[in-house]
Order: sequence, then structure tokens, then C-alpha cells
Amino acid sequence: MDSRRGRRIAVLSEALSQHRILHIKNAAEILGVSEMTVRRDVSANADQFAFLGGHIVPAIEAENDPYEISKAADSHAAAKRQVCTQAVDYIHHDDTVFFDCGTTLPYLVDLLPDQIHITAICYAMNVADRLTRKPNVRLVMLGGLYHPASASFSGATGLEMLNQLVINVAFLSAAGVDARRGATCAHFHEAEIKKKAMSRARKNILLADSSKIGKLKPAFFSDMKSFDVVITENGMNDFD
Repeated sequence: MDSRRGRRIAVLSEALSQHRILHIKNAAEILGVSEMTVRRDVSANADQFAFLGGHIVPAIEAENDPYEISKAADSHAAAKRQVCTQAVDYIHHDDTVFFDCGTTLPYLVDLLPDQIHITAICYAMNVADRLTRKPNVRLVMLGGLYHPASASFSGATGLEMLNQLVINVAFLSAAGVDARRGATCAHFHEAEIKKKAMSRARKNILLADSSKIGKLKPAFFSDMKSFDVVITENGMNDFD
């Protein structure tokens, strides 16, 4: 491998460690080369990288992740960022904050000021990875069985740990939001954790971009009136 390609591979690897998934166009911009060069580099390093649609992911993710969180990561990204821009004002110094799993919550973590001191509770690898980069965040990771489909953990130990915690604000995500049928998710193991976190929180805030509105997924976790605030990219919503 020549030195220029070696540097590109190192930069691409670092970018994926931060973002987990990159569109080929974005990778080309980061590396300052053509998309064709990116494709050649990725193909030549199949042990490190893989293609997923028009995106690049770590090779191990492509092997373990048929849906999955990597495919959803760039979906409606601008809307998710806008949701989180409105949500971050609900986090205050010394709060204990629950961060749900999914592809919206990492945007909220990225918006946290580095100087804010909070205790953060989470159960998803992609969210925990972002939280560890915040210098004044004390992280509580709920463990258990790992689910590659949502990069999250579940089990009795995590639920028991939640029983020992008091939460100022819980930020929940949903794959479906319906005024009559409530908030739903795709994976049944998530529902119990969401319910438990909501029962321990003073304030429950649902973050859902408008693409989730009107959709139903199989695992129910809350009626809409149990959320203190529902935020979409268009602002706060009232589902009463």
C-alpha cells in the first residue's frame, strides 16, 4: 500500500469511528479525492470496510447488521438534528439524563456543551460512544444481552439498575408515533427499558422527526399523554 492510500485509509477509519456510517460522497469530500478513488480504497480493504447501499460502514457492521441501525443512520438526518436542537435546552447542569437508543439521540449528545456536568444513562453503543467524548459526563451504561440490530443491550440487570436511579429528564425515541395507538418501536426488548426509564423520570420527552408520525411498529411502549413534551423538527406537538 502506498503512503497516500495508507493515509486515506487511516483518515477513513477515524471518520467511521466517529460517524459509524458515511455516504461515499461525504467520504470523498473528507479525503479530498474522487468517489471512484474511495470505491477503490474500500474494495481493496474489505477486511476493514464494506458498502451498504451508497454508504460505507465498518466491515463487521455489514456482517452483523441486516436492517439495521446503520441503514437508518442517515435517514432524515437534517430533521433529526433540528429535533435535537430544540431538545438540548431541556438539559441542565447536574441533571441525570436518560438517552434512549436509535439514530436520533446521537445528535442530541453532540449538541451538549463540553462544560455541562450531567450523569447520563444509556443502553446503546452508538449513544454511549458519543457520550464518552464529553469531558464532564458521568456515564451509566445499562448492560445485558447485546442486540446488533439496534446496537443496544437488554436484560434484567439493566432494568434493576434503572430501579436504583432517579432521572431528571428522559429522552425517548420511537419508530412510530400515532395519536390513538401511542409510541411504538420495532424491537420488543427496547419497550421494557423505555417503560422503566419513563417511570423513573420527572420529565419524559419524545423526540421524533415527522417521518415517524402516523406509523405503527409492533412493540408498544407508551400512550401519548404520558409524554410531557413531544418534539419534531417543526416544534412541539400536542397529541391530546
